[in-house]
Order: sequence, then C-alpha cells, then structure tokens
Amino acid sequence: MMTAAGVLTIDLAIRDASPAALQDDRQIVDAVLAGDREAFRPLVDRESASLVRACQRILGDQLQAEDAAQEAFVAAYRSLASWRGDGPFGAWLARIAVRIALRQAARRRTVTWIEPASEPGSAAEAAGSSPDPASVVLRSERSATIRTAVAGLDEPYRETVALRFFADRSLAEIAHETGRPLGTVKTHLHRGLQRLRSALGERGGDL
Repeated sequence: MMTAAGVLTIDLAIRDASPAALQDDRQIVDAVLAGDREAFRPLVDRESASLVRACQRILGDQLQAEDAAQEAFVAAYRSLASWRGDGPFGAWLARIAVRIALRQAARRRTVTWIEPASEPGSAAEAAGSSPDPASVVLRSERSATIRTAVAGLDEPYRETVALRFFADRSLAEIAHETGRPLGTVKTHLHRGLQRLRSALGERGGDL
C-alpha cells in the first residue's frame, strides 16, 4: 500500500475474502498498528462497496465517490489508533467517508449527475422502449437538489442525515460513533429532515 515514492494508497478493487477477513476487527487493527500494513486489506475488501456507495449517494458521481472512499481509507489507516474498538469498524469508517464526501459536496457550486441509460437486457430494452429524456433529467435534477440541500445543512444535522440515509447507519450506530445520546440523535435527525424539507421547498423540490 506504499508506493516507491512513499505515498500511501489503498487499492479499492474487490478481492476474494481471505481467512484474515474472518478475524475480529480488533485483531486486524492491532496487527496493522504493530506494523503489518497488509493486514488492513481484509477491512478494505469488506468495506469498499458500502463506502463507495455512500459517497456516491452524496456526490452523485462514481469517480468522485471512489476518490472520496480512497481518501477515507487513507485517513482511517492513518488514524487507526483512535478507533476505540467498542463499536463496528464499518460505522467508524463510514463517518470518516461521509464527512469527506460532504466536505467535497459543500465546496461545489453545482452538482451534475445524469442517470445511466437502460443496460442491455433490461426490462425497458426488452419492452422496446427507452427512458423518457425529460423524466431522466427531472429525476437527475431532483437527486442533485437533494444532495445539494443535505450538503447545505448545518452540523450536526448534516452528518446525522447523511449517516442515516446515505451510509445506511442505524440510529444506535450514529449515537455510538458521534458520542451523542440516542435521544439527541433522534432529535437531530428529526430537525435535520425538517430543515431539509424546508430547503427543498425553497428550491422547488420535495423529499
């Protein structure tokens, strides 16, 4: 995971799970901290797909999502010692990735995303039809509007909404990783969604 120039990189390619992937996360992290860099690979293999998916939901662009996930893995690798080990590693990692993706989304003035056309062999193709271009644009604009609105929320609402709906994390996991009481997380989610609906209403969208 280190280049000849000494730059840390994380290969996000999905590989077959190795026996090490079945080990306890704490054991894996301890091995990495003890100097075994390759011990980090099972965690990358296991979490890559969900991490890229969460980032893509925020950024709306596959390549940017992969870059954000890569950055998140590097950040996690460098701060492994800060993982307490008393909660899911994936939830801790997801919080890092969501923060990175939200930061990137907030820096952009616009979010551009176009849904892919029907894949060969899809139901639409089998029926001899293709998506209505107007409806594709409308869905794309709506998705982009939602992502932009989420990125524009104040903290802690932005992080809570993103972790719940983009990273698919439970309220209990969010409470654990943020160090906030479960009741507080529920309140943040409720108020965040209220603010999101209000922002979408001003933009002419809906939730």
